[in-house]
Amino acid sequence: MSFLFKTKSLTVITVTLVMLLGIFSSAFAQKRNILFIAVDDLKPTIGAFGDKFAITPNMDKLASEGYVFLNAYTQQAVCGPSRASMLTGWRPDRTKVWDLKTLIRDKNPDVVTLPQYFKENGYTVLGTGKIFDPRSVNKQYDEVSWSEPYKFPHELDTYYNNTPPKLGYYQSPEYLKLYKRVTDSLIKSGMKSGKVDGYMRKHHKPSTEKADVPDNAYEDGAIVLDAINKLDKLAKSDKPFMLMVGFKRPHLPFACPTKYWDMYDESKIPIAPWQEHSVDGPGVAYHTNGELRSYTDIPAYVVDKEGHIAKDKQRELIHGYYAATTFVDTQIGKLLEALKEKGLADNTIIVLWGDHGWHLGDHGLWCKHTNFEQATRLPFLIYDPSKKPGKTNIPVETLDIYPTLCELAGIKPEPTLQGKSLEPMLDGKKMDMEYAVSQWPAYRKDDGMGYTIRTERYRYTEWYKDYRSTQPRGSKKPSGRELYDYEKDPLETHDFVNDPEYSKVAKEMQDLLHKFLDSQVGTDKVKN
Repeated sequence: MSFLFKTKSLTVITVTLVMLLGIFSSAFAQKRNILFIAVDDLKPTIGAFGDKFAITPNMDKLASEGYVFLNAYTQQAVCGPSRASMLTGWRPDRTKVWDLKTLIRDKNPDVVTLPQYFKENGYTVLGTGKIFDPRSVNKQYDEVSWSEPYKFPHELDTYYNNTPPKLGYYQSPEYLKLYKRVTDSLIKSGMKSGKVDGYMRKHHKPSTEKADVPDNAYEDGAIVLDAINKLDKLAKSDKPFMLMVGFKRPHLPFACPTKYWDMYDESKIPIAPWQEHSVDGPGVAYHTNGELRSYTDIPAYVVDKEGHIAKDKQRELIHGYYAATTFVDTQIGKLLEALKEKGLADNTIIVLWGDHGWHLGDHGLWCKHTNFEQATRLPFLIYDPSKKPGKTNIPVETLDIYPTLCELAGIKPEPTLQGKSLEPMLDGKKMDMEYAVSQWPAYRKDDGMGYTIRTERYRYTEWYKDYRSTQPRGSKKPSGRELYDYEKDPLETHDFVNDPEYSKVAKEMQDLLHKFLDSQVGTDKVKN
C-alpha cells in the first residue's frame, strides 16, 4: 500500500509539473512579437494622415487597421537626438545628445535602450537599416542592443547585382559613369582611394536621382529583403522577437527608381503657399537650409539673399520627396505581406514611426532643424491585432513609444522612462495628455535652446541661452518667445505672442511651459 501511495503521489506531482510547464511554455510562446518600422525624415505625407496628394496605399491600409496618432511630435527635429530619445525613453536634456556627434553611451553608459530591454526580457532582437543614427553609437552599432551583430546597409548581400549604390545613394547609369571617370582620374593623380568618396560628396552630390533599376538597387530595397530574410529565421523560433527595420528615404538625396517618380505629375506638385518668416517672429527660430545647400546642384537655384529656391527646383525637390515616400511605402508593403505569409501577422504588434518632420519650403525652410510644426510633427501608428482601430488628435511624444510597447507586450516598463504608456488610448480610454514638448538648439551657439509645447490648438516657444550649464527654469528670462494659433493660422504666418488679443493665451501657455521646465530640474542626474 505504501508503495502504491508513493507511486500515485509521484504520478500526480509529475502530471502537475508537466501541466505547469505546458502553461508556462504556452504563455512564453504566445508572447507577442514586435515589428518596429522607422522611416527617416518622413513627415505625415501619408494619405491616412490627411495628405490627399500622397500615394501611400500600404501605410494607409495599416493605418486603417491600427491606431493612428495624428498629432505626434519628436523631442528634437534631427535624426541623432530624435532616435536617441525614442530608443532610450529619455528627453534630449537627459541623454545629452543634442547633435550628430555625441555618442549616447559616452554620456549615459548604463542606459537601457528599447531593443536592449526587450532582449533582456526574453526576446530575440534583430535590426536592419537605420535604427540608431550611426553617429550616436559605437562602430558595433551598440552591440548590447542586439541578439546578433548588426550589419550596416552597405554590408548587406541583398543588393541588385550585389552592388550597393555609390555614396550610399546613387545608381543611375549617368552617375556611375561620372563616378568612374572622376575617381579613376583622382586615383591616377595620386589621391588615396579612401578619400575619393569625400571628394565626390563635395563636388558631385545631386539632391535628386531617378533610375530605371530594380528597387533593391537602392538601399531601402535591399533593407526590406534583408528584413524578410530575418523574418524567415525568426518564424522558425519559439521565442518572441522584436524586428526593427529602418528605411533611409525620404531623407535627401531623393533617389529612387523612375517608376515612383512617374506616379506623380510634377506640374501638379503643390508648393508651400507661405515662404516667408512669420510676421513678428524672432530670427532665432530659423536657419539657412545648410543641409540642403550641401547638395552640389542647389546653389545654382538659390534666387535671393534670403536663400529662396527657384520654383522649378522646389517642384523637383517636392516631387522627389513624394516619389521617395511612395518608394518606401512599397517596401513597407512587401514587409507586411511577408509577415502575413509567414503566419506571424496575428501575433505581431506593428509600429510605424517617422523620426521627425520635414520642411518643404514653408517659411523658406527646407529639411528639419526647427521647432515649427512641419519639422516636429511626425507619423506614428500602432497596429495591435488584439485592439480595435482608432485615432486621436491628442498630442503625444516620441518618448511614449518605449513604455507603450512594454505595456502592450506585457513587460513591466523600464523604471527610468520619461514618457507615458499610450495603451489606455488603444483601449478607448481617455488620457491626460495636455501637450507635447520639443526642443531645438539655435544655430548661433549664443542663442541657446528653444523649448516648445504643442497643445491641440497652440504652440508656445521660449528660447534660453544657458541651457547647457543648468536646466532652464520658469524663473529665468527667455531671450525670445513665440505663439502660434493653428486654428486661425495653420501656416504659422504670424507670431501672436505680443498680440494683446492673445495675452491671456500667452500667459496660460507660458505657465504650462514653465511648469514643465520646473518639473525637469534634476532629471538629467537620475541614474539607473
